[in-house]
Amino acid sequence: MSLAPHFSYHREVTRDAARTALASSEWSWKHRRGLARFDGPQVMAIVNMTPDSFSDGGRFVIEGAEPAVSVAKRQCARWLEAGAGILDVGGESTRPGAEAVGGEAEIRRVCPLIAALRADASFDAALLSVDTRHAEVARAAFEAGADLVNDISGLADPQMAEVVAEFGGGLVIGHMRGTPKTMQRAIHFDDLFGEVEAELRRSIARAREAGVEAEAILVDPCVGFGKTAEQSAALVAASHRLEAACERPVLIGASRKSFLPALAGELSEDRSLASVAAALCALEHGAKVVRVHDVEATAEAVRVRQAIEGQWRRFSDGGAGAAGREVPAR
Repeated sequence: MSLAPHFSYHREVTRDAARTALASSEWSWKHRRGLARFDGPQVMAIVNMTPDSFSDGGRFVIEGAEPAVSVAKRQCARWLEAGAGILDVGGESTRPGAEAVGGEAEIRRVCPLIAALRADASFDAALLSVDTRHAEVARAAFEAGADLVNDISGLADPQMAEVVAEFGGGLVIGHMRGTPKTMQRAIHFDDLFGEVEAELRRSIARAREAGVEAEAILVDPCVGFGKTAEQSAALVAASHRLEAACERPVLIGASRKSFLPALAGELSEDRSLASVAAALCALEHGAKVVRVHDVEATAEAVRVRQAIEGQWRRFSDGGAGAAGREVPAR
């Protein structure tokens, strides 16, 4: 599914500027199976194969039991049909304070699903991502059929970049100080944007030195990982700046995170509406990928946005006049 190009409504947009913005929404991402080309931002579905993730732990994995691969696969099919272009499979909770589970446990949780998805031709159009901080898990996931690695730690495992380069995979480089267990302690930035940009650039340089192609890399400022609520909110809207500084597309994952009620007050229990609003804000400010729990709602919101902006461009170009399909007023 093609998702919406973004436009800024903070200033008047001329026809030429609109065409430039539309053209700049086209981008590509090198991954293990080739080069994916997109004409707009993409929705990444969060597939938590964990018993203890902060929002939906236990949906597909119960502590001590084998993962419910067939159940997870059916849900992935629904997400793909709803508009997700990327399925991000994770086997370790990275909520604040979480303990590491170990590579073997992660592999047991994620690889059976990745293998099942890759073996099914109906998932050929989807990019399969493994959400892990550990090179051994990345290797096993690539061998099972993953296309890319989503590493929130910014390559804390010194072997991670080498594994990605060996398999020719894609790579999301996240920004996090410390580990999930320690990241929310003593948070301090003198220059939030400058420090996040500099640390991401250093991680990109390490990946490139290891042989990862530039076109394979996206960056993620990791909203909620070692940041205050205020800092997290600011980073949701920082993609234009981050992309310019890092010269790579930006992924934003704000879905259901605690900064939303911390700043906006009482929200619905599952924070789904707030999460959709945050995703649209991220896209408006230049994100190329939004990582979400609420795939159907997010993809629907983006389709509506695409339709509205498409008609704005149509009438702004002066070619449509007043013609169009009549829709009953309600």
